[in-house]
Amino acid sequence: MKKRDAYTLVVALLGILVGVLLSVTVNQARSARKLKVSNGEWQKLNLILQTISNEYVDTIDYKKVTEAAVSEALASLDPHSVYMPPVELEASETELAGNFEGIGIQFNVPNDTAIVLEVIPGGPAEKVGMLQGDRLLKVDETVIAGVKFPQDSMVRRMKGPSGTKVTITVSRDGVEIPFEISRGKIPVHSVDAAFMIDDTTGYIRLSKFAKNTAKEFLTSSEELLRHGMKHLIFDLRDNTGGYLDQALLLSKMFLDKGQTIVYTEGLHSPREDFKADGKGFMKKTRLTVLINEGSASSSEIFAGAIQDNDRGIIVGRRSFGKGLVQKPYFFSDGSGMRLTVARFHTPSGRCIQKPYSEDYQYDIYRRYEKGEMYDADSIKVNKDEEYRTLKGRKVYGGGGIVPDVFVPVDTTKVTDYYMKVRSKASAMRFASYYFDSHKAELTAIDSFDALLRYLDGASLDRAFRQFVATRDGISPSSEEEWQQTVPYLMTQVRALVGRYSKLGDQAYYHLFLDYDTVIEEALKPHSID
Repeated sequence: MKKRDAYTLVVALLGILVGVLLSVTVNQARSARKLKVSNGEWQKLNLILQTISNEYVDTIDYKKVTEAAVSEALASLDPHSVYMPPVELEASETELAGNFEGIGIQFNVPNDTAIVLEVIPGGPAEKVGMLQGDRLLKVDETVIAGVKFPQDSMVRRMKGPSGTKVTITVSRDGVEIPFEISRGKIPVHSVDAAFMIDDTTGYIRLSKFAKNTAKEFLTSSEELLRHGMKHLIFDLRDNTGGYLDQALLLSKMFLDKGQTIVYTEGLHSPREDFKADGKGFMKKTRLTVLINEGSASSSEIFAGAIQDNDRGIIVGRRSFGKGLVQKPYFFSDGSGMRLTVARFHTPSGRCIQKPYSEDYQYDIYRRYEKGEMYDADSIKVNKDEEYRTLKGRKVYGGGGIVPDVFVPVDTTKVTDYYMKVRSKASAMRFASYYFDSHKAELTAIDSFDALLRYLDGASLDRAFRQFVATRDGISPSSEEEWQQTVPYLMTQVRALVGRYSKLGDQAYYHLFLDYDTVIEEALKPHSID
């Protein structure tokens, strides 16, 4: 065959092949266009999934595709409608359930080795003899010390169904001790601390609205009333919320009969009002509520109810702005979802929920950038949404609860020296180091007055300064910088060391109040005009 004829033949064959491919592509495109979409609300989604099932080139992981589709579908609705695989759902439910199954210890990891901060009374770990200050070396045969083992992975390995066994090997005074522990139900407390600040002022810090929150609060507040409390400072800072019914029960303790606590309303959820029954025993107690940018959901419901009914003073910074009602749905495979079905409104009519935006999850950073954390005039409120409290005070919508008394973030205490030791977690590591050599004295302390006497005579500032210089190579640039840093920094150090006493978190939060500008403001007399 001549070269010219061969060339002509190749070109002709290529033309035929390209034509065939174009024909297939065009036919497939025409076929795809013929997939009819009716007016059914979910018909297109069903059609796509069915087509994938019938036509996709490879074997399909139906679970993976389904969960991806569900997650994206819910994420497109609002920031809080969410799908949860079985593991996430279990963790979420456990956090609020009021108990979990495990060994019953609280620990921290200051130096790549976990140290036991608290052995929960009556728990499995206490029964076998674990002590505060023990270093955790192994869980069963897995080494967790000195290997940068993730803290959440430690927790997962120690938790487990009641009755199952786990061996925890600890180091105590240089001796390795293996403890075989039968896991059991461990109570989870939501009241972190409750104590008297002075002769008439009580303080309660609440970390979450869990299953047993109202019961815990009742017990704590009754104890404070017996000690002469006339004024309660109720700390909801960084409380991310939880169960609505617990927020309602707490609100009822302070409000008169018939006063609205909150109402909910949605497209498919008719308005529902929740009111106080007038049976609360705290109706005559002066109340100050502390909130900040980390206070959300049930915290905002409580704060909004107190503010709109002029029942107390709200002190701090604007709350998070999470005012959506999530209804839980559970599936037979152990997964679940929380779907937004309504919005929360305070008694005056304010919607607690802040607007959705593209940078919704970075809203707190934006507050810093725009000056809101430092200046009350920079707080973002919608002046078009003006409402009135029971006594006629102006309050505004736009997202979150704006406090009656604003307290800015205090940056005057933050020196270069402070930032350097903070970056090294020096205060936490020093507390662990100090406890090792003063274990007998600290664990014997069981009263706050005794703890204060001990800390005042311990020369912690000198010991800490030497520890940081030796271990971390950090020293203040001048004596002036050290003196400027000492009050704020050493308050934290004292609180962390005090935590190793029998008082635990009670000591930690009590000591930390000494340099808390929000508490300082809350202790001042404020009237509701």
